[in-house]
Amino acid sequence: MIRLLIVDDEPLVRSGLRAILEGAPDLEVAGEAGDGAEVPALAAKVRPDVVLMDVRMPGIDGIQATRLLLAGNGAAGSTPKVLVLTTFGSDDYVYEALRCGAAGFLLKRARPEEIIQAVRTVAGGDSVVFPEAVRQLTAPSRDGSAALAALSAREKDVLTELAAGRNNAEIAEVLYLSPETVKSHVASLLGKLQVRDRTQAVILAYETGFVRPGRR
Repeated sequence: MIRLLIVDDEPLVRSGLRAILEGAPDLEVAGEAGDGAEVPALAAKVRPDVVLMDVRMPGIDGIQATRLLLAGNGAAGSTPKVLVLTTFGSDDYVYEALRCGAAGFLLKRARPEEIIQAVRTVAGGDSVVFPEAVRQLTAPSRDGSAALAALSAREKDVLTELAAGRNNAEIAEVLYLSPETVKSHVASLLGKLQVRDRTQAVILAYETGFVRPGRR
C-alpha cells in the first residue's frame, strides 16, 4: 500500500484528490495539510511514501515545504517522494521545487488515471518529468564538463534517454539493454554526477547543455 499526504491550501482540491486517489486499491491517503508549514511535522507523524505538494500556497509555499521536508527526513528509507502539483507547466516555481528535490510534477488538470499513475511512478523510484516543460524552464547555466566527462558512453546514452522522459523499461527497449543493466547504469551515473535522483540528473543535463531541444 502506498501512503499519501496531500498538501494544498484549497479544501476542494484536497477533497477531489482524495476521492481520486482512494479509488485505487493500492493507494491510501494518510493525511492532508492546508499549508506548507504543517508538512514536516505531519509527514513525520503519518510517514507517507509520496507527498502531493501544491507549489503555490500562501505562507510557506511548496518550494520551501519541499526543502524543509527533504532536509528533515534524511534517515535511510524515511524520505518521502514529492510530487509537485501545478496549474501551469511553465511555472518557474516548479523548476525551483525540482531543484529542491521533488521527484516530478503534475498538472492539476491531469486526468484521474494520470494522477494515479504518476503517484505509482514516483513511489516506485522513477520520476515524472515532462521534457518539453523542462526545456522551457531551463537553459544552459553551469559547467558540468568535469562530471559529464566521468560518464561512460553508455551512461551518456542513458542520461539522454532520461532527459527524454523515459523510464527504465523504455530505456532498455530503446538501447537494447536489460532493465537490470539500465538500473545499474542509472545508479552509476547518479553517483558520478553527485545528484540525489533521476530528476536532478535531468535538470543537470539541461543546465549544462548536455541535452538541448532538437538534439538527441
